[in-house]
Amino acid sequence: MIRVASLYLPQLAIERLARTERSHARPEAVRPAAAQAGPDRPAPPVAPSLPVDDDPGACSVPRGGGWRPGARWAGERPEKVRAAMQAASLPQHQQPSMRELGRRSEAAPPPFRGGTQQGAEAAAPPGITADWTWARPRILIEAIGQREIVTAACPAARELGLAPGMAAAQARALIPGLDVLSAQPEQDHALLDRLALYAVRGWTPTAAVSDPEGLWLDLTGTTHLFGGEERFCERLVAFCRRLGLTARIAVAGTAGAAFALARFGGRPVMIVPAGSEVAALAPLPLAALRLSPEALAAAGRFGLERIADLLPMPRGPLARRLGMSTIKRLDQAIGRVAEPISGVVPFEAPVAERRLLEPIGTAESIAQVIGDLVVDLVEILRERGLGARALDLMFQRIDGTEQHVVFGTARGTRDVRHLVRLLSLRIDTVDPGLGVEVMRLTATRADALDAVALPAAFGGDDKPTDLAPLIDQLSARIGSAALFKVAPVESDVPERATARVGPLETPAKWTKWRRPARLLRRPELLHNVVALLPDAAPRRFSWRGKAHVVVAGDGPERIFGEWWRRDGEVWAVRDYYQVEDAEGGRYWIFRRGDGVDGTTGDTLPPLPGAHSGGDQRGRRRCLVQCTHVSPP
Repeated sequence: MIRVASLYLPQLAIERLARTERSHARPEAVRPAAAQAGPDRPAPPVAPSLPVDDDPGACSVPRGGGWRPGARWAGERPEKVRAAMQAASLPQHQQPSMRELGRRSEAAPPPFRGGTQQGAEAAAPPGITADWTWARPRILIEAIGQREIVTAACPAARELGLAPGMAAAQARALIPGLDVLSAQPEQDHALLDRLALYAVRGWTPTAAVSDPEGLWLDLTGTTHLFGGEERFCERLVAFCRRLGLTARIAVAGTAGAAFALARFGGRPVMIVPAGSEVAALAPLPLAALRLSPEALAAAGRFGLERIADLLPMPRGPLARRLGMSTIKRLDQAIGRVAEPISGVVPFEAPVAERRLLEPIGTAESIAQVIGDLVVDLVEILRERGLGARALDLMFQRIDGTEQHVVFGTARGTRDVRHLVRLLSLRIDTVDPGLGVEVMRLTATRADALDAVALPAAFGGDDKPTDLAPLIDQLSARIGSAALFKVAPVESDVPERATARVGPLETPAKWTKWRRPARLLRRPELLHNVVALLPDAAPRRFSWRGKAHVVVAGDGPERIFGEWWRRDGEVWAVRDYYQVEDAEGGRYWIFRRGDGVDGTTGDTLPPLPGAHSGGDQRGRRRCLVQCTHVSPP
């Protein structure tokens, strides 16, 4: 039983631009209220609030953010809420500004600037805010010849009578202060292509772009993996809502019926049982059949408005009056004519294969076939402008078993000699058994590799040595994990400040702050620490059973936790010290907390095995974090 779903995104062009603007806007400007959420206007998730310090001390502003406690607008009076609700019930372009509602936190409009401000600076009242995306009526226009035509309109603009197909000059004349932007159909289609590829990888094997505003998904034999068709549709609509996209979805036995019901069904989710497509399509308008404008105009002259008007009519007269395309679309929608879906195809890995007439088992014969496979694969890569980064060589023996030899390169390459040399190093790992009859070489990962312009140089100039072949040969012998570089990461926490990168990658610039050359795998607890409170460096400590007397010390260097990663790091504090003992050994040690407030203890997760310390009779416990600090 064939089941097809049609995903319809009615505001794709508008909402895609809104997602782009939201990423560049201030956080307080992109937090819509859930009061305006609905089936056509989803409410994005609200960011989690951080804990607020209940005892801020001398400062009246809480450390966790929020309104000042003594502000007169902090409370929610009944008359204020009532006025805000009345303002929110008005159309978007008629809602009063924040200043008219008594909020005095924004700047007043320039007094000497002419023109109206109908909605130009309008904002919704606090707590009852409308979706910022539709704060001003917005349309998208596209130049067609000498005219500018409206291609998309937001819900606020549609309420004012604007619709796609209208002239842009007429729309500007009807609505003062209209937000007009240029349409970007290429970007919209690129977003649909990405959604289709994502659907192929996670939802269904077959997905295709149906029109500039939707997708087709072949759900035959797949919905039981998601809990049924209804559960799948709910999850898909929720997924689009998280992306900031308004979605409608319909599931039917044919692609045409699903397309029509998703756009003209009137509900966010519609599921038509198998065999009920005719009854579901009958009340829909003729535009749901994807007819040409000429066919729709001809049907209007004959008084045909609904699909139900076409069903009892003879096919011959109907084809003469509306065209054969109308008959084809009607038959495709009700299931009389098949409408296959040409799904998008993800990246097709370049493959070269050789099937041998006689099984082979010697190293020389295997090496010869490997050379032929590499030549074939390099030709395919050259035609597609790619370079191999990861290769998979498969050996199929006559008993049906398969062996795989997998390796990678430091950068994309199409060098035949280099690839043959790398593959030849792995021949001794192959067990041919009674013979190998099929060999297949696949480039599982490939990067773009185009021609590179070489700089002009004299004959005696030395060119930089290309280390990629050497790195590939070393990786084939000792493993790719043994070759790496250490690159800095934008993080103040020392154990998060570095990361391993590829041997040929260029790391970012290192910070000017001095850091040890290496860190211990786990911090170790110090004993018998003697220090002057609150911020002096330790004067004595014991580590690994040996006492150390400190003769010089520097610090503290205070590092705060990364509160955007975990709520437990909001108040986390560490104090780092560089100390030198009497024997010349240098150590980088830290303590948890600021030495005054116990709630500032370290709660960073990447410290397994760490032990918390405390103050005992003026002594403070510290943790050794690293030895061999580079000398100043």
